[in-house]
Amino acid sequence: MRPAGAVDAPTPTLYAESPDGVLIGYRVHENSGGDPSGDALPPVLLVHGFASNAAVTWEGTGWVAALGDAQRSTITLDLRGHGESDKPVDADSYTPATLGADLIAVLDSAGVDVVDLVGYSMGNRVISAFAALAPERVRRVVVGGAGPNELFASWNLDDARAVLLRGESSSDPVIEQVLRPAIAAGADREALLAVIEGVSGAPLAIPAGIPVLFVAGENDPVPAGVQQLARERGADFVSIPGRDHVSTLTARAFKNAAIEFLAAD
Repeated sequence: MRPAGAVDAPTPTLYAESPDGVLIGYRVHENSGGDPSGDALPPVLLVHGFASNAAVTWEGTGWVAALGDAQRSTITLDLRGHGESDKPVDADSYTPATLGADLIAVLDSAGVDVVDLVGYSMGNRVISAFAALAPERVRRVVVGGAGPNELFASWNLDDARAVLLRGESSSDPVIEQVLRPAIAAGADREALLAVIEGVSGAPLAIPAGIPVLFVAGENDPVPAGVQQLARERGADFVSIPGRDHVSTLTARAFKNAAIEFLAAD
């Protein structure tokens, strides 16, 4: 039992080196439920989306705590170009296969063979690439806030370049809605442009045989077509009422659905 009033020490950031020398920051969070039987299940690797980081997406929204309370250990990472990871500025550094290899490097560094995964938005493209490279290391996947259509493929890259590098406005409201907050938060603009160029058109194709749960906010336009995608795969789909792309992450219904799905054999 934890003593009353005990305060958790900050979880240290560790670094994994990818095959191309890029350093990926990650953290290992042990299960906080006080029940070692939870360790019978693999850790849950949490993969954030574009222009965010692990602390904002998974710690700030209560995901790490909720999974810990469910006796699940978690691994969070900052994708390259984000957070505490290195930020190369060439598009070739952000191909799906390169991003997928980053996850392998993190697991190798952490000494973990097999994981469950929860992804959000662009993070699911990274999970898809990882699962294609190393399907034997994936037990179950929760796909949140993503569908068959990759968002960046619909963007005019010249518009994104103008917003990020020249501070100009875009006539595309989605580009404005996605990039303005990132710029205001001090994100590396050149790195974000390289991410957009490298990830554009990346597939969402988890290999057959890996159980997948799809989750989307009722009012989120980003994962358009995801319900049909789930139906075609024979996978479960959960819609989170009244939630958009941002607010879906904080929904307890999302966490509960993921925890239940990941607890299955």
